Formats: sequence, structure tokens, C-alpha cells
Amino acid sequence: MAAEVFEVQLVSPEAILFEGSAEMVVCRALDGDIAFLKDHVPYLGVLDDDAVRIIQPDDTQTAAAVHGGFVQMNGEKLVVLSDLAELESDIDVPRAETAKQTAEAALATDPDDTEAQAALARAETRLKVAGVTS
Repeated sequence: MAAEVFEVQLVSPEAILFEGSAEMVVCRALDGDIAFLKDHVPYLGVLDDDAVRIIQPDDTQTAAAVHGGFVQMNGEKLVVLSDLAELESDIDVPRAETAKQTAEAALATDPDDTEAQAALARAETRLKVAGVTS
């Protein structure tokens, strides 16, 4: 029996990064991880810095590093509106590793540096989505 699918859009200010059908979408809202299937109850949440995984009907996955934004589900369609998002294939791993090292060095001298904390979170999310473990 074929799995039930629903429409998904992953949108950043620069582009629509994904538009298509999915069997499931997994993301992290501020109140925790959440997985969406077709006919999920209506939901509106604030996204945390983390991966969004879109599992498609042919068992392929699309992954994106999402840095803030919102997720909205109406049962038939899920929309991820992100302040900044990058598909796994677009992540520059050496640049993310350098950004992580720079942020860690800044935090070593000033643990309360909020810009460095945010930069570290973005770099770690990019590396996680790219499959690089630290």
C-alpha cells in the first residue's frame, strides 16, 4: 500500500528550496522535535536552529540546515518559512568548520558573546546536516 503524502514547501528569503510531496517531515521547533505526517493536526511553531528532513515517497531524503523561522501545517500542506536555510548539497563544509572554530575562539575569550553563540549554532547545524561529526 502506498504511503499517504502531503505537499511541502521549504522557503527562505532567497528562494523556494524545496517544493513537492513528502511522506514525513521532521524538524525542531523551540518546544522540541516534531514529525509531520499527512492529516497532522494544524500546527504553527517557531523553528530552532537545526535540520529539517523531508522524507519523500520514493524513500529519498532532502535535508536542509534551517536557522530560525516558522513551520505551519494544515493537515494537507506543510510550509517551512526560514530566515536562513541551506540544502545539504549547498553547504560549504570547510567554511562551516572555519566558522565553528572562529566562534569557539570568540567564546573562549567571552562566553557571553551572543553573536559568537549564534554563529556557533549555525555552523554546528550546517555540519550536522552535511554529515560531519565533530
